[in-house]
Amino acid sequence: MSLKVFSSGYLDGLSAEAYGSPRRRQHRNIHEEYGDGCQRLFNAIEPDSYIRPHRHGVVPRAETMIAVRGMMVLCTFDDEGGVVENVRFGVCRGEDVALGVEIPAGCWHTVIAMESGSVLLELKAGPFDPDQPKEMAPWAPEEGSAEAAGYLRGLVDVVGAADG
Repeated sequence: MSLKVFSSGYLDGLSAEAYGSPRRRQHRNIHEEYGDGCQRLFNAIEPDSYIRPHRHGVVPRAETMIAVRGMMVLCTFDDEGGVVENVRFGVCRGEDVALGVEIPAGCWHTVIAMESGSVLLELKAGPFDPDQPKEMAPWAPEEGSAEAAGYLRGLVDVVGAADG
C-alpha cells in the first residue's frame, strides 16, 4: 500500500484532459474499485460542459462535492424542472461562497463550472453499481442534443440573475 499524492500537476493534467474532451469535463477515480465503500473522484469541468440534471434515487445516496479549484454552481430542481436553489462554491472566494455542498439522496441537481479549470472532489457511499445508473431528469435535454447548449445558457442566466 502506498500513498496517493494529488499535486498541482495532477490537477493540471486532469484539467487539460477536460479542456480537450468533447464533453468538456473529465473525472478520475481515486477509489480502487466499484465495490469500495466510499466512491471518491476528482471531476474537472469547463464552463461549457453540460451535465444533464440527474438524481441518485434508484440506489439513494447523498453526494458531497468540495471545490478544489475554480468556481462552480450547484443547481437543484423540483420534480417539474423548476430551479429550487443555486449554491456557488469555490476556493477562497469570501463568505458568500461555499467551499462545498452535500446533496441529499433523491435531489435533482447539476453542476455548472463558472471558470475554466474548475475541479471538484466528489464523495459518495459505495459500492457503485454500473447497472444502477443515476436517473436522468426527463424534463432536461439529453447531453449532446441540439437543445443542450441552449438549456445550459438558460441555467447560467438564472445563476447570474440570482447573484444580482
